Amino acid sequence: MTAVDLPAVPRVLIAEADPWSRDLLKQVLLNVRCDARLDVCGDGQEAATLLRDKTYDLILADWELPGIDGLSLLRSVRQKRRSLPFILLSNRNDSASVREALPLAPTAYLTKPLNMEGLTQRLQDLLLNEGESVYCEIPPLAPGMALPMFLERRRDVCDGAPLRVDVKAAVQHSLAPDGLDVRQLEEQVKTDPQITAVLIAAANSAGHHGTPVQTLAAALQKLAAGQSMNLILGLALKHNVVLGDPALVAYAERHWQLSQDTADYGRRLARMLELDHERCYCAGILHRLGDLALLRCLEDWRLGGGALDDEAIGESLDTFGAAYGSALRTRWRLPLELRQLIAATYSLEGGVYSRDALVVNLAAQMARLTEHEGLEALAKSKTARLLKVGLSELMRVRKA
Repeated sequence: MTAVDLPAVPRVLIAEADPWSRDLLKQVLLNVRCDARLDVCGDGQEAATLLRDKTYDLILADWELPGIDGLSLLRSVRQKRRSLPFILLSNRNDSASVREALPLAPTAYLTKPLNMEGLTQRLQDLLLNEGESVYCEIPPLAPGMALPMFLERRRDVCDGAPLRVDVKAAVQHSLAPDGLDVRQLEEQVKTDPQITAVLIAAANSAGHHGTPVQTLAAALQKLAAGQSMNLILGLALKHNVVLGDPALVAYAERHWQLSQDTADYGRRLARMLELDHERCYCAGILHRLGDLALLRCLEDWRLGGGALDDEAIGESLDTFGAAYGSALRTRWRLPLELRQLIAATYSLEGGVYSRDALVVNLAAQMARLTEHEGLEALAKSKTARLLKVGLSELMRVRKA
């Protein structure tokens, strides 16, 4: 089948075990055909059921699917529809695996980490006629929809925060003659809460085993250069990753700066006290993720035709910001220890506190001080006393 043979709106099946790779494939495909009718699943048995019940115009399946693997799905499809476009994805790049797959005539055999440009080009060839493009309008709000109800419904399905960093520029600056420099990439993106959260979540997903990852540096090492680059570039394909409303941008800038100050103070304090400074930095960067995610949803509200002013933004943050952060950290399955450290930036619960928790709590208190407030009262606080940090140490941390 060629693009000319496609129906007006193609139906596509994506079967990929890893949730973050699955989401990446979905974003790349919707970037090519935003109107596609898309079914997404994470195991071969569900994919086989969908293939039995529905007719598809394109299939993307991972060879390493649990249950029924992607090669078996391809074999089953070829027994019925020899010409149906089927892209087989795999971690296997050895010649024996390629020889095993080729007799089943996959439309493409793509090895991971995927070449994003190559995948996009193949999807364009399969889903668009030459010179064709598809534009999808933003759907209007449902009649009678109130802002609190809208935000309540979006809390458990939101895509996270807007991007602070220009990801294409970050990747470009991190390219070396022999490939992507992971350390340089970390330097380029470490100020971005969304990128940090997504990479940590991806590094702890079902496809990656071992000790839970709690920092950006560890996530980049575990994912390796190719997958890290794909995930970061994939974020730029998502809807509303750049805020357009000036009021929302102003709020985002304040939350980004508060996150950055907390992270920097936490790292300096942790280094001074010989604690895990990377984990403290990461907790600081992530502690306003929910507020930022809420701002991104408010952009959706505005683009859907909803009224928005400064008072509505402030009230929404006060009411839903913390809940959005908690929902995201849970849904993305960030490690419990990291979630507890993030929670410590807001308050200390219980009677026994880790020194890392005390550090991020004190760092967050420092970050919230106004320019007219000194450090004297903070130096006398319970947190500072428990850490045995005095005014002189706090002054050094602030000036560093």
